Amino acid sequence: MQDIGRIVMIVGIILAIGGALLWRFPGWFGWIGRLPGDISVHKGNFSFYFPLVTCILISLILTLLSWLFRR
Repeated sequence: MQDIGRIVMIVGIILAIGGALLWRFPGWFGWIGRLPGDISVHKGNFSFYFPLVTCILISLILTLLSWLFRR
């Protein structure tokens, strides 16, 4: 059970550092969410946005990282 707590703490620290970097340097990852294939609809005062390709890309990266760390 202590291993799960350690993993949760490490993931939390990594997310906090990543969030701080995105907050401090927003231009570094400005392309995330604006990839070709992301769905964006604007009609009148209604707007809908779904970053489909961004979600797929992040999923692939996380899958590859988890596969590498399992080995």
